[in-house]
Amino acid sequence: MNRELYGESVVNGSQREPDSEVIDVEAVLAILRRQWVVVAACMAAGLLLGLVYLISAVPLYTSQISVLIDRSNKQFADQLTLGGGVLDDEGSVLSQVELLKSETIALSVVDKLKLVDDPQFQASFGSLYKSVYRSVVKIFSVSQWFSSDDIDTGADIEQRKRDAAAGVQGNIDVTRVGRSYVLTVEYVSPFPGLSQKIANALGDAYLEDSLNSKYEATRRASNWLLERIAELRQQALDTDLAVQKFKSANGLVTAGDQLVSDQQLSELNSALIVAQSDVAKSKAKLQRIEQIIASGQTDAIVSDVLDSSISNELRTKYLNASKLEAQISAKLGPRHVQAVRLRAEMDEYKRLMFDELNRIAQGYRSEVDVAEAREKTLAASVAEATGVSATANETMVQLRELEREAETYRNLYQTFLQRYQEAVQQQSFPLTDARIISRASEASRPSHPKKIVVLAGFLALGIFAGAGVGAFREFRDRFFRVGDQIRSTLGLEFLGTAPLMAENAAYKAEPVSDPRTVAKFGPIYDYVVDHPLSSFAETLRNSKIAVDLACSTKKTKVIGIISTLPGEGKSTIAVNFAELLAAQGARTTLIDADLRNPGATRALAQHAQAGILEAILGNQDLGRLCLVNPRTGLRFLPAVIKQRVPHSSELLSSPGMKSIISRLSEVNDYIIVDLPPLAPVVDARAFAGTVDAFLFVVEWGKVSRRLVRQSVEADNYLFNKCVGVILNKVDQGKQKLYQKYGSSEYYYRTYSKYYNENA
Repeated sequence: MNRELYGESVVNGSQREPDSEVIDVEAVLAILRRQWVVVAACMAAGLLLGLVYLISAVPLYTSQISVLIDRSNKQFADQLTLGGGVLDDEGSVLSQVELLKSETIALSVVDKLKLVDDPQFQASFGSLYKSVYRSVVKIFSVSQWFSSDDIDTGADIEQRKRDAAAGVQGNIDVTRVGRSYVLTVEYVSPFPGLSQKIANALGDAYLEDSLNSKYEATRRASNWLLERIAELRQQALDTDLAVQKFKSANGLVTAGDQLVSDQQLSELNSALIVAQSDVAKSKAKLQRIEQIIASGQTDAIVSDVLDSSISNELRTKYLNASKLEAQISAKLGPRHVQAVRLRAEMDEYKRLMFDELNRIAQGYRSEVDVAEAREKTLAASVAEATGVSATANETMVQLRELEREAETYRNLYQTFLQRYQEAVQQQSFPLTDARIISRASEASRPSHPKKIVVLAGFLALGIFAGAGVGAFREFRDRFFRVGDQIRSTLGLEFLGTAPLMAENAAYKAEPVSDPRTVAKFGPIYDYVVDHPLSSFAETLRNSKIAVDLACSTKKTKVIGIISTLPGEGKSTIAVNFAELLAAQGARTTLIDADLRNPGATRALAQHAQAGILEAILGNQDLGRLCLVNPRTGLRFLPAVIKQRVPHSSELLSSPGMKSIISRLSEVNDYIIVDLPPLAPVVDARAFAGTVDAFLFVVEWGKVSRRLVRQSVEADNYLFNKCVGVILNKVDQGKQKLYQKYGSSEYYYRTYSKYYNENA
């Protein structure tokens, strides 16, 4: 792509500041205008290819079935299957999609429908190619030369089945319907009946494979469970036997789930607690009765006193005597004989009551002694039982571990035995997680190729191809097209354009009577004279003004016309520029200084016999050597080359050439020198010191910008004298395709009315 399209430019090898826009929209639109023909041609070619494809393509027919991954059997399946098997997530559904595309399902369909021997199926997926391929492989396989026919036949049949399965897989398309559990299975073939038959067979094979896979899984699980049950049974027996042997070896006797020693210790502890309670109770009763005896309280009693008939009787008598004594003392006085007697009786009763209390206290002492003795005995028994239990408990740690292991194996054995029974029962249930909800029907019309899609695809392909070709052409277009490219790339002033003018091959120069007059070989060399109001003439006038401004102090201006490569039309520009100056009344001499390829001489003076070489080497009279155009008064010094000049650059920079310029300067206002191109020879650089100004001629759309820039930058002295560039041979019909908004080319229609290309 042109660098200018993105606002990047180079002047004298340096990079300018990029434009504000990343992409120049105007330049892009210009590219579209230039390349639309290429894009349109590629689009037409794409449509043509699409039509050819549609005409030659074999019509294909599609049949489809719908398979539902059924979730309604979830609860029943969970009860009957070991692993559930119900699909609950997207990954499982996609797994079923891959299963339907698998080789297993395809081989099942091949075997069921005998597709290996089906001529329609073999014709539908190119069995001829496969047969030829296998035949060639068999011919070049040395190992098969010595193998038996039976082995080869078996291997060949197996390979044919696999090839047929690959053909089935290649024509299957399985898609999920939205987020549902419905899968659409499509099969495509050139025969509608074959598509229907294979599509239905795919669904049946999928269901059969699901049943078979569940049966195989259950059968493998049953066999594994049976082997595991035998192992667990033996392990359960071994662990139970280990528990019993451990008990016998360690003298561990259990009652239920507890050791006998632990039960005895528990009972002794309970008895000890009771004994300790009895001791405390007996001591409390003894202490109480001793306090009563020591205090001599007759009204204090204990429970055993209340239970004693003797104590109750003595107490009753004591109370009666006390009552009677109080009455007598009150009536007869305390000294009455009866009162004294009654008090003596009361003392006797009191003594008897305390004697009874002492007897009861003695009984309490005996109870205390018995309770304490029993307590000591039980404490000793508890201590002994505790030691036995501690030893037994240490052993019980190992026993409990053995019992837990035995219990684990018993539970595993019971569980696996139950699952085995379930697995055996499960084999008789033909339950699947899928069912076919719609079967395939025979297609009434082909589904492929899809004409609109094919044409749109080929059209898009043509557009992309055209865009690619157009982009490549733009990338390769590295030539000068507009004046802005001249300014941005070379840093020189753009002087204007010279239109492309066709040369008349049948044109013949009129014979001249005077050998000192020019004889132009073609009308293009008189174009500026014949068309003074043309845009070409205006370009040359602009060039004259640029020269006059650059060389305003010079009386006689020596102007060199240069180009990069031969054939760019610099001689045509030099001739017309000189004719323009002469037609305007300026004394002008045109010199053909291209000693290798004198184009100006071929255009104006093919009849000349002598010229610049004779002037340089022989110092001949310039008046006799120069030819004259009587129409404009232009004088022309030709270059008559009779043999190759090996040192042309030395001749142009020689004192003889300088003498010619000096002599012509005395009688001329302008000296136009048609110099050799810059790229092939150094003649123009050698003559640069004599030239006052250069006009650079660049052919439109032909010469690489890089080459032109390198030629200009190679000599700063020449570059500084260059007043501008003329774009020559411009195709004005195509140039408008390169115009940009605001450029001079954009407004060409506006100011073209100032020009008149007619004679």
